[in-house]
Amino acid sequence: MTFSLDALRRWPDLEGPGLLASDAADRLLLDESAEARAGLSHGDIAVIGDAYGALTLTAAHETAAICTPAPHSADARRGASGGAGPAAAARIRVHQDALTGERALRANAERLGLDAFVSLPLTPESVAGARLVLLRLPRSLDALRDIAGLIAAHAAPEVVVFAGGRIKHMTVAMNDVLRERFTTVDVTHARQKSRVLVARGPHDGADPVPARTTVDGIVVCAFGGAFAGAAIDIGTRFLLAHLPHEIPETDAAIDLACGTGVVAAALALRHPSLRVYATDQSAAAVASARATADANGVADRVEVARDDLLAARPDASASFIALNPPFHVGAAVDDRIAPRLFADAARVLRPGGELWTVWNSPLAYRPALERIVGPTRQVARNAKFTVTVSVRGH
Repeated sequence: MTFSLDALRRWPDLEGPGLLASDAADRLLLDESAEARAGLSHGDIAVIGDAYGALTLTAAHETAAICTPAPHSADARRGASGGAGPAAAARIRVHQDALTGERALRANAERLGLDAFVSLPLTPESVAGARLVLLRLPRSLDALRDIAGLIAAHAAPEVVVFAGGRIKHMTVAMNDVLRERFTTVDVTHARQKSRVLVARGPHDGADPVPARTTVDGIVVCAFGGAFAGAAIDIGTRFLLAHLPHEIPETDAAIDLACGTGVVAAALALRHPSLRVYATDQSAAAVASARATADANGVADRVEVARDDLLAARPDASASFIALNPPFHVGAAVDDRIAPRLFADAARVLRPGGELWTVWNSPLAYRPALERIVGPTRQVARNAKFTVTVSVRGH
């Protein structure tokens, strides 16, 4: 079967001009690691941060002949039945922070007939015994520190980590973070504005633990890569200052695109009888939000889910939604993200339900909120942010 990175799509994530499913950094990572991948089986390889499947599916395609048992062998029968035999367990392990990326990988794999991988959270299982790790460098040093510590603690002693990215998003500090956990860190030549770091000799490994601080009476917990870290960003702080004093308690309030779960925790602390549903598509955000709820003693009333928008929530099922919408797809600013969030919030709100939104004032979201959700009024505005409340029409 012929395999080409050009065949990959971003769907169900946003697609459009300039939004590609693979890039020069993926290609450089694959080229630099080609010799190290030769002869490895699926179970030897772990992939972290693969945007839409370029790294995972290339490795799956290359090693298919090595790893695929004969059609009628015992291993093939155990794998097909979903048991714990070698064919079921020995797959490329993949961790992607974004749920849309995980779903895009699955969709691309189905179209191309490649299924020798398993998606996992960022836990010891995701890298245990791995001899090769392909890593797209996260932009956050804290996220890289979490990943490096996990690999050093649980991968094979001979593991080689190929960590690549676009040069404009890389810093010398990334080399230093890797050197905290690996004996040697080499740097490849640049190509097409991309570069790869190669780390060997793991030592002093450690499992990720969330950073923790107390801000304005709220304990904020954050794993590496969660937006704003263990702090409260100024937009969320402005929203918290203007949320209503009374919120309907007949159904769960929703913290949409919850990040570290600060709004969810604040709502639960302010309203002792209120149940809150917090959701984000980022695995790091969801893990952080759960830790935040637990640290504030409200985990029994705050449910945190990893979801794309509010896909798991029924129509007309909520009376209150709070939202601080992101406006980036990876490193690119994209004005289509917020309207998708508004539309799903409108679907989930009951008639008369309210969407409380904070946004960077220059983005001028009010016309979109009026059109998609319903009548919208300004609650507060400062030099940078605007808070509005939109009421769902009948």
